[in-house]
Amino acid sequence: MGNTVLESKELCKTYILDKVSNNVLQNVDFKLKEGEFTAIMGPSGSGKSTLLYTLSGMDKMTSGKVIFDGEDLSGMNHKQLTDLRLHKMGFVFQQMYMLKKLCIMDNIILPGYQAKSRSKEEVNDRARKLMHNLGIDDIATNEISEVSGGQLQRACLCRALINSPKILFADEPTGALNSKSSAEVMNELRKANSEGTTILMVTHSEKVAASSDRVVYLVDGNIKGELNLGKQKDEAESAARERKLKNWLDEMGW
Repeated sequence: MGNTVLESKELCKTYILDKVSNNVLQNVDFKLKEGEFTAIMGPSGSGKSTLLYTLSGMDKMTSGKVIFDGEDLSGMNHKQLTDLRLHKMGFVFQQMYMLKKLCIMDNIILPGYQAKSRSKEEVNDRARKLMHNLGIDDIATNEISEVSGGQLQRACLCRALINSPKILFADEPTGALNSKSSAEVMNELRKANSEGTTILMVTHSEKVAASSDRVVYLVDGNIKGELNLGKQKDEAESAARERKLKNWLDEMGW
């Protein structure tokens, strides 16, 4: 693994509803190294998605620090955070947000045009290459209502990778997919990781989490434990990795 690319120090997130404070994240210390693929697991309501959004600057922290690529997110304004996410971060969610008035290709290239770090021709070429690699180049001109859930999620992954992000945040990226489509998306995430993209993913799936290098277990806004699985070399390792993860999750109280 490389140097630390993302780090939180005493990270706290508190929501106030009807004058009642809900401490969703409590003094979370976390590090993610360049090239790492880490999964965040834990029971519902443990703060997994909140941690993901706060680490990415999508949600404002209550206190503490988040350092990404040497920069302190807590000192950035809205425009600076938006620019940072556009140029250095990619996002994939369970709900596959795409603009309904644009075709698949146009949805994918839009962040590339907005970033203005490549020419439009270079962005188009990268989009076509990504779509070809993910096996969806034949749906480039389709509307988002004309493709399957698996195809749409792979298109979302293409969009997330269009600007060659330093890190990709994934919140339940396979949660709405069947087992075949889920496996296809995970294969592409592992491939992106093998090519240098750091990945931080929230998941409820043991099978999905077993593909990661490391699993962080969150309970009541605190990190309860970590399991290092190492890089997955091939599919033959899958069953053994899943057993190891399941046994550890049982110990954690999963």
